[in-house]
Amino acid sequence: MDKKPLRSNRKPGKGGSRGMKNAGFIALIILFGLIVVAATNQPSNTKKIPITTAVQDANAGKYQKISVKGNELDITKKGESQPSLRTYLEPNATLKDEGFNFSKVEINTTSASSGSSSWISLASSIIPVVIIAAVLYFMLRSAQGQGNQALSFGKSRARLYGNEKEKVTFKEIAGSQEAKQDLEEVVEFLKFPKKFASMGARIPKGVLLVGPPGTGKTLLSRAVAGEANVPFFSISGSEFVEMFVGVGASRVRDLFAKAKKNAPCIIFVDEIDAVGRRRGSGMGGGHDEREQTLNQILVEMDGFEQGENVIVLAATNRADVLDPALLRPGRFDRRVNIDLPDRPAREAILKVHFAKKPLAKHVDLNSLAAKAAGSSGADLANIANESAIIAARNSHNEITQGDVTEAFERVAIGPERKSKVMTESDKVTTAYHEAGHALVGHVLPDSDPVHKVTIIPRGGTGGVTWFIPPEDRVFVSLIQFKDMLARGLGGRIAEEVILGKDRITTGAGSDLQHAAELARDMIINQGMGTKLRDQVFHVEDGMMIDRMVHERDYSEDTAKVIDQEVEALITEAANRARAVIKANLPALEVLKDRLIEKETVDADEVVEALKGAKLPPAASLY
Repeated sequence: MDKKPLRSNRKPGKGGSRGMKNAGFIALIILFGLIVVAATNQPSNTKKIPITTAVQDANAGKYQKISVKGNELDITKKGESQPSLRTYLEPNATLKDEGFNFSKVEINTTSASSGSSSWISLASSIIPVVIIAAVLYFMLRSAQGQGNQALSFGKSRARLYGNEKEKVTFKEIAGSQEAKQDLEEVVEFLKFPKKFASMGARIPKGVLLVGPPGTGKTLLSRAVAGEANVPFFSISGSEFVEMFVGVGASRVRDLFAKAKKNAPCIIFVDEIDAVGRRRGSGMGGGHDEREQTLNQILVEMDGFEQGENVIVLAATNRADVLDPALLRPGRFDRRVNIDLPDRPAREAILKVHFAKKPLAKHVDLNSLAAKAAGSSGADLANIANESAIIAARNSHNEITQGDVTEAFERVAIGPERKSKVMTESDKVTTAYHEAGHALVGHVLPDSDPVHKVTIIPRGGTGGVTWFIPPEDRVFVSLIQFKDMLARGLGGRIAEEVILGKDRITTGAGSDLQHAAELARDMIINQGMGTKLRDQVFHVEDGMMIDRMVHERDYSEDTAKVIDQEVEALITEAANRARAVIKANLPALEVLKDRLIEKETVDADEVVEALKGAKLPPAASLY
């Protein structure tokens, strides 16, 4: 396939304009220097006198020296070091003709041609004029350059890729197999357009990549361009929007014009929700800059002709807020969902990121992939990078299993804050708190197993009890949610049971907040209430103005019932946690003592410490 030459987006003249400004500054310095030199070379306080007076005073012995330059006489009086008088000889006259007595005064004669003097006089008159003209010229050029920049305000700021030596391909991207299959067809459209045109197929105009942050939407777009070997225009949705109405629309027009000249090519708009949100929100009126930009995008995408081979890729993690006109067939014809990687995909991604790092042979990436459930590709890349940093800090020749484990925990729950000093009382309270979480989670049958417990402050917490699911979970049942709530309240209930109701601490603040959010989500979004079973009450989670303008979908009476349902779930979870802790106080003490002794306890040690723990009778759990 013939390739058209790539056109650079770099604007000429920026370096030249800067050079012109520097040249103008230098010219001003030169002009100032000439003025200074002229001022210093000009004799100061020189008085012109008649030649007859000069002859009389010279013969009277009043002068020390007379300097003769052509017909010009500079006279220095006695007791002075510089000439203070000047007179002139008549044409073709000499000092002897004028009557000077050479015995009374010192005469210094300097030969000077009138031609050179005239040239010097002419140069001294012309050079300042030339310099001033040059300065004015450079100033005008600079002003013109600023005017050109003002005219280029509406030009697209998209960055053009395609000439890189190392291009991203699908082979370098692990996971996302379904997404890669969908995008491979886009590559075929760009490589072999006639193949599809012969069957009457229309090339898709737009492909929308939807997925959580860090799942590789931008990387997949780069891979499409690398596989198709075509120019790739990349721009963020926020770069279209300016404070001046019409600038964004102008940039959209300029971007699509450049893309058509470089066809076949790809336009990639990252975070398109910055300009693609639903219109008619009432913000900004009919001349809202964002809406104007979106309107221009809609027009440009709908105006593509059949044979232009320009495909628009867009990425967002907020597809729910996009305007319906942007999502209709004929604009974004395809929607590619990029989900968080599953366990095999996580292992493959880790292998890609560790491929160029000195990894020890005994490091088990499969177990790391199992523990990193719910992590995105960016999270896994961060774990690999942190592992290399920790290994270098510890002066290791290879990245060890300990380095990888520490990096994973640093990324997942934050770095250890060993420098924070805890009193013995706070240490005991924290140990009871974390042991309560671990005990309730260990005993309840539908809870995730305990991975690690520590009373060392990490991130913003005073201690951490870490639960990791044994496998990737697609659905969560009602009893699993209830076990999550119970283990989340286990820390506060352990403090209450052991220390007393009046001795509970602020350490459970984040636990209670998370429990309240989880319980409300169960009632409002999952329909898991008792009185409101199988009913969902959608709450607008868009912009603040949208939430203020749009009324909620339920009445005040329903809102009161929702609050009652949330309270019932929290109360039930607290009662279940209390029943488990009271039934297993010896096991709680064993784990508390182990935490005070070692500060960090792994999963096997938790199981050993809680081996005598048992589930209380069902009647006491509800």
